[in-house]
Amino acid sequence: MEFARALELLHALERERVAYVVVGSMAMAAHGLVRATRDLDLFVEPSADNVDRLRRALRQVFDDPCIDEISAADLAGAYPAIRYVPPDDGVSVDILARLGDAFAFDDIEAVRVVVPGGEINVATPRMLVRMKRGTLRALDGIDAAAIRARFSIEDE
Repeated sequence: MEFARALELLHALERERVAYVVVGSMAMAAHGLVRATRDLDLFVEPSADNVDRLRRALRQVFDDPCIDEISAADLAGAYPAIRYVPPDDGVSVDILARLGDAFAFDDIEAVRVVVPGGEINVATPRMLVRMKRGTLRALDGIDAAAIRARFSIEDE
């Protein structure tokens, strides 16, 4: 996702007071470890009120009636992940409430990070390492090693 578009969406999330945390490579970038990516990964609290605010934020950035299909029931259900692909962008926003049995929204340790135009919620470096540890993607292992080295995080 283009940086300016990602910032636009993150600022909309802030304006709407969405309970969210940026994870994945965009979170790494917010901590100063830039890696090319084509998506924005967000953990969100799956309550109906929060998902209403999420839809309002998405509508501020994307003119897409499909946004109305995003539901709290889906995010609180058996498959608590939605990939939203805006019609005019070709990139995706992965919206997660839970990642298997390993992580739920309430488990994600976050900090406020200053970005151009304001602050956003971002997973802590230690949390990013925990999330990337033990996955099947080789890139996650490379990312975890880079985060550990940059922030002097010992293996747990």
